[in-house]
Amino acid sequence: MSAQTLGPWRAALIAVEHHWTWYRRNWRATVISNFLQPVLFLLAMGVGFGSQVRQGEATGGHPYLVFLAPALLVITAAQNAMFESTWAVFSSFKWQRTYLAVVSTPITPAQVLHGQLLWIALRLASGTAVFLGIAYALGAITSPSAVLAVPFATLAGMAFSAPVVAYAATREKPDSFNAIFRFLVMPMTLFTGGFFPLSQLPGWVHPLAWLTPVWHGIELARGATFGTLRLLPALGHVAYLSALVALGVALGRHYFRRRLAV
Repeated sequence: MSAQTLGPWRAALIAVEHHWTWYRRNWRATVISNFLQPVLFLLAMGVGFGSQVRQGEATGGHPYLVFLAPALLVITAAQNAMFESTWAVFSSFKWQRTYLAVVSTPITPAQVLHGQLLWIALRLASGTAVFLGIAYALGAITSPSAVLAVPFATLAGMAFSAPVVAYAATREKPDSFNAIFRFLVMPMTLFTGGFFPLSQLPGWVHPLAWLTPVWHGIELARGATFGTLRLLPALGHVAYLSALVALGVALGRHYFRRRLAV
């Protein structure tokens, strides 16, 4: 049977079904990292630490909890994307060898990649939507337009995820994944304007922050939430994030094909 028997969307949805079959039986293992941990962090930083932060210019005139919530939505998406795009992908290549089983069917290596990325996007979107609902219940969300932060956070997470998935496809050992978390994810978490304005950092840090998907996601999420987002800057942020996704997909198709083609 030819690998072209299945259309790209049908093949991707079959891959998503595979992931969903596993997830609905094992979702409890991800509750703490995907849902509970971000909520506890919001309470600790937004309510605990935030009670000591005065509402003013640095917070855009908003209480610190409200200022933090849309940024934490994006940061959570990026952190979840990190784990979904590294060990899970590596395991499917090396340990469980799930991908090798899939490409023995009419599904191609590129379709395996597309299905993996679609599943990650669905995980990020559902996780950020749940987090947004909890943040609203805690009083951290005060505008209906904050719902736009969910697709923006998902896009930012995928802009990080797609290149990392491509990178994971090149690894024979998972040793470097911890370095990605320490030297990419943590700086993106701390130094991209999420917890305090980027303007409070030295000027030489700003261009480095502008290169990260998290900064662009925070700008979009905060702008949408607070009604300060303008069309041209928004298009620029979306274009940059989309370019990162496209780059990751292109690299991923190459490396998945090289690793899985038989």
